[in-house]
Amino acid sequence: MDNLFGELRLGHLRLTPLGARRRTKVTASQAAAEYTGRWGWTVATGGPAASATATAPTRCPCGTARCAAPGLHPVPGGERRARAADAEGSVLFPTGRAFDVLDVPEQAGLQALVRLERMGTQVGPVLAAPTGRLQFLVAAGAARRLPDLLYRMGWDDAALDLACHGEGSYVAAPPTVLGALGPVRWLRRPTRDNAGCPPEARLLLGTLAYACHRGRERTAEPAWLAS
Repeated sequence: MDNLFGELRLGHLRLTPLGARRRTKVTASQAAAEYTGRWGWTVATGGPAASATATAPTRCPCGTARCAAPGLHPVPGGERRARAADAEGSVLFPTGRAFDVLDVPEQAGLQALVRLERMGTQVGPVLAAPTGRLQFLVAAGAARRLPDLLYRMGWDDAALDLACHGEGSYVAAPPTVLGALGPVRWLRRPTRDNAGCPPEARLLLGTLAYACHRGRERTAEPAWLAS
């Protein structure tokens, strides 16, 4: 299995990537060419991520607490210059163009993904970041509408560990490696059906918000209740 794919566990369940698996390692330049040529997505490229420990990832100079491309993307006033992708470089998706990205904790995201697929909801591409986050690609404009969507669903007053990356943000794309944490991988690959038309955020948001809320409740419970 190459570094574009991975397997995640949810209790006794094993969630494996859907779609054909590649048998050879994909370089940053090859991945960038596929994203632009096959799926029509805009990409940005940069150098390798700085080394980071598994327990303390490097904080991004942009100052965003939940930055999904820490230390990799261009920062206004910074010295990083655009460069061509190379075998060891990073590939980034500028969000707010072809899609926005809903960003949730891994366990909450896995629970929501299982529920959504059991209900028959068409889920778009899903990224698994080594920072312990799942990132759901949704139709562009979701970040701008997120407060209103949460309000309409009754989640506006809940302290949810849920973010949405929109215009002006970046998300690290496979096969980007985030230092010592490891590579970003596809949990659900883009397809001809969803790459050009990702789902509306409202179709996923209620289930994701509920899973994030339940995850927060469980972490607040005594260990003997949460088990």
